[in-house]
Amino acid sequence: MRKQFVKTVEDILKTDPRLVLLLGDISVFGFRNAFKEHPDRVYNIGILEQSTVSLAAGLSLHDMIPVVHTIAPFIVERSLEQIKDDFGYQNIGGNFIGIGGSYDYAVMGGTHHCPGDVGILKNVPNMEIVVPGTPAEFDSLFRATYADGKPTYFRLSERSNKESFPVEFGKAMIVQKGLKATVVTVGPMLESVREACKGLDVTILYYTTVAPFDRDALATNIAGDKVIVCEPFYEGSLDWDIAKSAEMAKKSPSVHHIGVPREFIHKYGNVGDIDAYLKLTAADIRERIEKII
Repeated sequence: MRKQFVKTVEDILKTDPRLVLLLGDISVFGFRNAFKEHPDRVYNIGILEQSTVSLAAGLSLHDMIPVVHTIAPFIVERSLEQIKDDFGYQNIGGNFIGIGGSYDYAVMGGTHHCPGDVGILKNVPNMEIVVPGTPAEFDSLFRATYADGKPTYFRLSERSNKESFPVEFGKAMIVQKGLKATVVTVGPMLESVREACKGLDVTILYYTTVAPFDRDALATNIAGDKVIVCEPFYEGSLDWDIAKSAEMAKKSPSVHHIGVPREFIHKYGNVGDIDAYLKLTAADIRERIEKII
């Protein structure tokens, strides 16, 4: 997805003179051509994330469209106050592109883990949160929203689903219809969930936007009396929206979570190693869903 991010932003830089790219010492080599072609709109600010977000807010107030990019924990956890006050409170437009959410960079240890980013940012009113499942989905979602005048967080991942869908900002997709339960899943977790649910009589709803959350889609597609939420971030991050969706449907389903547990990960390795450690492989997910339904 990071390669697609570079392609998409480089393309828009050529056509939209309002776009300004601010890097936090990440993806600098990837944007080497953009630095040459647009030296007045592409900057590497360095490891100064809070200042970079405030700088972006100033640009936004002068009718520019800032794109801020670095690794997820540095843009979300380190810069939360600036995102909240400078962008959320003033409700101004800007784009925050995080890479490596949850534990994509597990080999670097806890400083580079960030499974709490979605839950944190869902507490910032006016914030939009996009979690694409493939590079193509990122491209279409970014082009649709980058200039919408809202603060928007794009959660990119080092892994992607095999198949892209014609996703739409703010809308969920029905991937599969079934009767015993509804499985809600997000972004790059769809691949494992589809494999886990092969042959199971469940509905699968696929979300690439989690703020705003498409409550109508869930409210009208609660199958049986169970909702199983498969989240590629801290489990329970979507609970408020799940509860509101059930309220809209006037139903009281039991809600089950299959996501990153709320504990520090004291294990190193690649993403697959951590998936296995946390029991988030497709086989693990299937076993857990079968027990629930």
